[in-house]
Amino acid sequence: MPDIVISEFMDAAAVDSLRADFDVLYEPDLVNRSDDLVVALKEVPALIVRNQTQVRGAVLDAADALKVVGRLGVGLDNIDVAACEARGIEVCPATGANAVSVAEYVVTTVLMLLRGAYQAKHGMVKGEWPRAQLQGREAGGRCLGLVGFGTIARITATKAKAMGMDVIAHDPVLDTGDPSWAEYGVEPADLDELLATADAVSLHVPLLDTTRHLIDASAIQRMKDDAVLVNTSRGGVVDDVALCGALQDGKLGGAALDVFEVEPVPAGSIFRGVPNLVLTPHIAGVSFDSNIRVSAVTAENVRRVLQGD
Repeated sequence: MPDIVISEFMDAAAVDSLRADFDVLYEPDLVNRSDDLVVALKEVPALIVRNQTQVRGAVLDAADALKVVGRLGVGLDNIDVAACEARGIEVCPATGANAVSVAEYVVTTVLMLLRGAYQAKHGMVKGEWPRAQLQGREAGGRCLGLVGFGTIARITATKAKAMGMDVIAHDPVLDTGDPSWAEYGVEPADLDELLATADAVSLHVPLLDTTRHLIDASAIQRMKDDAVLVNTSRGGVVDDVALCGALQDGKLGGAALDVFEVEPVPAGSIFRGVPNLVLTPHIAGVSFDSNIRVSAVTAENVRRVLQGD
């Protein structure tokens, strides 16, 4: 029996570092073979996953010797944390290791959506030359609104301010007197104020009962006409039906979604044919650089638990 099962892709150097001390079963397609995963986990003390492997139900029931779940990332939606705690299983996310990657994605995407010139290829290869229709907006002097002001949002704020943007943020768990606001030069705002003020809104909150469909039809109506929206947090924070309707009606200037309530997105979804919408496959936090950091942190977390440190 292996000591560690890795069911999704991980940086090769981190896998090799674990193999130096442990018996490792590394099969990055195991996430798609649920029956094989259940069999593989019997008497295994450690499991390493990304965001697709569902660590709950039959998987946890089969993992009778599991001591630690290493998460190659930070979100824990795919892990039944309460069930793990009840079984004495430590859950170890790679907190902060992919923050720069997500922040760079957000700023890049905001710039792209504001400028609005990057989806012209389809018409251009047919001989169109739509210069007049593609006069976009500069980021400098415009307002970025961050919903949530944790680590990723703070790095995003720093990068956006370097581009000349004004930044405001809403975070109900962070007191307005917290020194972080002044440290990052960000103004605290309530949600309604942020939605009404921001030219671009970026979401940085976990998926909870209080945040599910936080950005719904009502919230979108409170946003500025032509504002743009970026969601790299969790699918379900945005009401996708309301968002698609707003884009089709021209209420918003554009949106980018990296996370979805159902992943992978099924063929023929509501997103087909929606204008000014960018979709990416939950990749904001995954770059070559961040994968190295995330994998190294996760390997060390799992090593620590297995060695009893």
